[in-house]
Amino acid sequence: MASYAAVADSSTPLLTKRNQNFITLVDMTLLTKLKNALSIDPTIEKIICGDHALDEKRFELRSHLANKLSEIFDHSDTIPPLEWVLCRDAIWVLRNIIARRSEDLAGYSVLEYLSRLVRDESPDDIAGLTPDFVEEISHLLKGISGKAGIYPDDPPSFLNLEGVDAARERSAYLSDMARQSERVMTGFYSGLDEELIRDRSRNKERIKSYFDVTDLEWDDWRWHTRNIIRNADTLRDLVGLSDDEYQAVSEARQNKIPFGITPYYLSLLDHENRKSYDTVVRSQVIPPSEYTSAMRINKQAENCSMDFMLERDTSPIEGITRRYPNIVILKPVLTCPQICVYCQRNWQIEDVYSDMAALSPEKLDAAINWIAETEEINEVLITGGDPLLLSDEQLDSLISRISEIKHVIRIRIGTRTPVTLPQRVTDALVRMITRYHVPGKREIILITHFEHTTEITPEAMAAVQKFRLFGVAVYNQLVFTFFNSRKFETAALRQQLRLIGVTPYYTFNTKGKEETDNYRVPIARLLQEQQEEARLLPGTVRTDEIVFNVPKLGKNYLRASQHRDIISILPDGRRVYEFHPWEKKLALVDTYVYTDVSIHDYLQRLETLGEDIGEYRTIWYYY
Repeated sequence: MASYAAVADSSTPLLTKRNQNFITLVDMTLLTKLKNALSIDPTIEKIICGDHALDEKRFELRSHLANKLSEIFDHSDTIPPLEWVLCRDAIWVLRNIIARRSEDLAGYSVLEYLSRLVRDESPDDIAGLTPDFVEEISHLLKGISGKAGIYPDDPPSFLNLEGVDAARERSAYLSDMARQSERVMTGFYSGLDEELIRDRSRNKERIKSYFDVTDLEWDDWRWHTRNIIRNADTLRDLVGLSDDEYQAVSEARQNKIPFGITPYYLSLLDHENRKSYDTVVRSQVIPPSEYTSAMRINKQAENCSMDFMLERDTSPIEGITRRYPNIVILKPVLTCPQICVYCQRNWQIEDVYSDMAALSPEKLDAAINWIAETEEINEVLITGGDPLLLSDEQLDSLISRISEIKHVIRIRIGTRTPVTLPQRVTDALVRMITRYHVPGKREIILITHFEHTTEITPEAMAAVQKFRLFGVAVYNQLVFTFFNSRKFETAALRQQLRLIGVTPYYTFNTKGKEETDNYRVPIARLLQEQQEEARLLPGTVRTDEIVFNVPKLGKNYLRASQHRDIISILPDGRRVYEFHPWEKKLALVDTYVYTDVSIHDYLQRLETLGEDIGEYRTIWYYY
């Protein structure tokens, strides 16, 4: 990529001019690279470059790929076993991409685009050629040819040994692997680090002084909810902001885009804005300008629905969402003390202090009665918004009524307050909630959302332990975003979560909403993280399931490759997936077509952070 940039920055004269369209040297360099990639497999090159009709090319490619597949199945000793697996998977992906059905679903033909590029050299096509597309095609063809080149030339030495010698050599090999991963994981800041505790203590004192409050008031969760920071000027008075951050928050407030930070969580931000330990924390609550601009446009569009998850199609009654046979979501309140930028329900949140946030008593009664009348429901997830914004009395009444429903054996409470407002987890609250936890009869579970090791503070740990002391399990749902996706970053989080009493439960792929494109990560990176980083941890730590939450349909388990297919690669390098519903063997339900973010673009962003993208080289072979 550096060579392309160097060419683009120079004043190189144009090489070609056709029909008033210009092709630059950088365009031709990309085209040459694409042609070189095709030459990896001479048969594929000949087919693509031929003058046959598109359907004839499709037939010839299918025959060639079928022959290659038969060859590696019949003669598996021709390439190493793991290269064999890569080859098989890559062949299957290309076969799927060139299928007519895939083209119909994606609304685009990779085969046609390639043919036009290499045969016609259309100025429009060449000018639109991207490094992202070239990299995807290059790695796909390398995989098909058994030339991925992701493995060291020499296999581990213990493979040539036996018995104790092999065991000792393998142990040394594993120790080296563990040391390398530990070295990276300990490089991430933790909220339990003494240095960070001191820095945040100073932040806390600055905020207390600004509001002129005592320690007693600071420890009162109600003071925090009364003083949620909601405007750019107050925020700038309390913490360093860039001009872009200030403008984005201002635009959010002007356009009624939900925004709010609790004073406690604000104390976790770096007051000097040195872009050091608070990058992940800051990115969650301070929206980028791209987000506020997209949200403003969407809000003004008459026919735009921001219900990305299509909850309107899974809500049999207001306040209830049901996607699975035995569990429902109950949403008594649709706001949080703190708004996450990537929240899947930002379309329902008007403001932190919205008068319309709480479900009316009549609608709440109707929702609870609906659960009582639907005997197949045995589990209720109380979420929102954050239900712990309700008073102890309101929560007691709500949980009591649900616990009286005989067929409900489990109640989950989805809350982020242990992370954003640990003061809310009072002794009185814990005693009230855990009173309904009756082993053998009814289970109470707390589901929370730690996003990074910097959020694991002494206060958050104390909040978790209060529930654990009463036998209530605490699980974590992690959202995998660009800002916490570096090598071993979430692995480090899992280790520390277990140490404070939290079990990793789900890791969600970031929602594919256009306003949060800046947060999205290629699905291939999440798959890579699970196989190459989480896999190094003991089974007691890597307990989370990686999922893509399919709009309207529910969770698609990414660990199971049979639940999705790549059906295309767009000219901008984005992969197009077809996701299968969880009911795929039970009912004739529609699939869901999803366009991912570019792997090449993602790697370039990582490189700007100082990451060695060579460490991510296997990402292309996760499908």
